[in-house]
Amino acid sequence: MQELLINVEDNRKRILLLENGNLIEQYEEQPDKERIEGNIYLGIVKDVLPGMQAAFVDIGEEKNTFIHIRDVIKKVSDQTGNKNEDFTKYNIKDYLRVGMPILVQVKKDSTNKKGARISTHLSIPGRFAVIMPEEKFVTLSQKIDNKEERDRLKNIISKNLPKNFGAIVRTSAENKTENDIVEDITKTINSYKTIKELFEKEKDANNLKPQLVFKSEDIIQKMVTDLMDQDLYRIITNSDEVYKTIEKRLKNENKEIKLEKQNNLLKMYNIEKQLEELGQRKIWLKCGGFITIDKTEALTAIDVNSGKYTGKKDLEETIFTVNKEATIEIARQLRLRDIGGIIIIDYIDMKEENNEKKIIELFEKQLKKDRSKTQIVGFSKLNLLEMTRKHVFSND
Repeated sequence: MQELLINVEDNRKRILLLENGNLIEQYEEQPDKERIEGNIYLGIVKDVLPGMQAAFVDIGEEKNTFIHIRDVIKKVSDQTGNKNEDFTKYNIKDYLRVGMPILVQVKKDSTNKKGARISTHLSIPGRFAVIMPEEKFVTLSQKIDNKEERDRLKNIISKNLPKNFGAIVRTSAENKTENDIVEDITKTINSYKTIKELFEKEKDANNLKPQLVFKSEDIIQKMVTDLMDQDLYRIITNSDEVYKTIEKRLKNENKEIKLEKQNNLLKMYNIEKQLEELGQRKIWLKCGGFITIDKTEALTAIDVNSGKYTGKKDLEETIFTVNKEATIEIARQLRLRDIGGIIIIDYIDMKEENNEKKIIELFEKQLKKDRSKTQIVGFSKLNLLEMTRKHVFSND
């Protein structure tokens, strides 16, 4: 059973997801850094760079944003999008020109060094599906395993989507009635129509200027959306404002989830100690081994060490025991710290190839608990396990 705790102090919001009293996810929203990821803007092209197949777009924020040709042309695959497309056969100037108004969505927030990354491929999130205007693909969450249920959901979405709309069916749609799903996608499509109408109206105005046309849900609202149809049974907050907002949301969605207001949330379940451990580079395993986590600009490196564990039988079994325990802890830490991007794991070398397969199988099983998209590439020639994970909420 899961609980969502929302602690607000000095406008700093800390969102904590617990399972049986154990912290499994945590996020922070700072008052001095407003997230714009997911927001949709009327942007104005400021500069087109044919050599980079890209452009800079003013969306009304402090820094101009960046868009690449892959985020302008239509997606060619429901699996890889435009990732494998040959961009040399396109010319960015055929699609964008200086002064041109375009409807764009922020895909990645700005950093101290770079402006935000944007796309013309819009995603409008609903409770059971994410609607994608001007797309033709219908895909399903990888977390939905049952083939019959996958076929049922794809059939419902496909026959009820208007022409020129695609969708990603969310895990929360699993086992929901057709009426509930259709009602949700209709509401989401109507939201897009409102966005489109506002864009068309403003782009033809005499005093054309970049502006926000759709504000994405904040972290708290996104968490409620993602979790309300999962194993969430209670939400606790110390904020009257947050309490009222969630109360209204649950009422609108007709969801019966316990909602409570309490002070001293961080004293519950020894949360302060659990949060303190998040800042540690070294994490000890129960067997006596440990892992270290080091984040660089390009990737996150995780190292597995045997530490104090010497085993009871042969060396291979000792190594395998440490690697198994490390795998479970690594999957937990990826989710807990919301680690994204390229991740390289240096396991203790195993001589038996079958043990490597078992580690991958165990890792895949553990990653099914993760709400984020993950991909295990496999062991490289250097015996390093390569994988990728998408941030639940971008921190970069």
